Amino acid sequence: MDLEAFQTSLEALATAAEQAFLAANDSDAFEAARVKFVGARSGEMKALQKQLGSLSKEDKPAGGKKLNEAKQRIEAAVTAGTERLAGSASTTHRGGPLLDPTLPGTRHHLGRVHPITQTIEHLKEIMGRLGFSVVEGPEVEDTWHNFVALNIPEDHPARDPLDNFYLRMAGKTAIDAAAHEARLLRSQTSTVQIRVMENTPPPVRIISLGRVYRPDEADATHFPMFHQMEGLWIDEQVTMAQLKSVLRMFATAYLGADVNIRFRPSFFPFTEPSVEADFHWNDSWVEFGGAGMVDPNVLRAVGYDPEQVTGFAFGLGVERLCMRRHGVTDIRDLYRNDLRFLHQF
Repeated sequence: MDLEAFQTSLEALATAAEQAFLAANDSDAFEAARVKFVGARSGEMKALQKQLGSLSKEDKPAGGKKLNEAKQRIEAAVTAGTERLAGSASTTHRGGPLLDPTLPGTRHHLGRVHPITQTIEHLKEIMGRLGFSVVEGPEVEDTWHNFVALNIPEDHPARDPLDNFYLRMAGKTAIDAAAHEARLLRSQTSTVQIRVMENTPPPVRIISLGRVYRPDEADATHFPMFHQMEGLWIDEQVTMAQLKSVLRMFATAYLGADVNIRFRPSFFPFTEPSVEADFHWNDSWVEFGGAGMVDPNVLRAVGYDPEQVTGFAFGLGVERLCMRRHGVTDIRDLYRNDLRFLHQF
């Protein structure tokens, strides 16, 4: 082969390789072109390179230069084709585009505050405006704070093991409900009021919010764990009129100006007299909780003199308030963790 024919073959090979790599639209076509033109065993460039040895000694330098130029063109075509296919693979797949820049972005779903937590924070804000401080206490209590100091006698049904979550203690085979050292999950947040009064001289104006536990069967209106808000005001010459005023102002702030309140006689061991508080809202009366004047025996149990101070206490169910305000009919919906339900709040 003379020099002119060798150079013509190299030019044709380089041009054909450039066109083949440019036309390769997928990895299979690209690989076929690579094997055909630059394959290590049977590539056309490999075969043509062997023809360099057939040139005369004078023509070999020119032939070698043309060979290197052809190799560089083919290598550039290979590199360009590789980069083009790599970029295409990031946005396409066999079924079509993976990314359509014209579509709106993916919306990230943000978490929301649980409706019970929202209600608790709202209650704190309302009662704070009325001059009440927020206090907390332990959820595992002894019988002194849960029953005895609240004037609940040993034979009272509220102390029955079937109505409380008593805890088995180390070294004991059974829990004596009458023993002060017995432990249980608190059945009311009134325990916090006792703890505060034991360590704070009057006047006292507090609310305690938190979880309480009772072994109730779960249904639309009952749950074995729920939340209570209990209020306490101890001072000189505190009266039932102030109790009703506080509850009326609370109801107005929470539900609106069209709320009325009424008291119905009732009985609780820790208050005397005792009442059930009902709110009239949306053309119906709804029971919200119990209230009354703190029993003198409770005041004596914490070291207060009932001849010097009086006070009132009230307890409201947080879930009941939340359900009434938002129109929820089943308390279990608040604890199912169904995002379709929770995203409404």
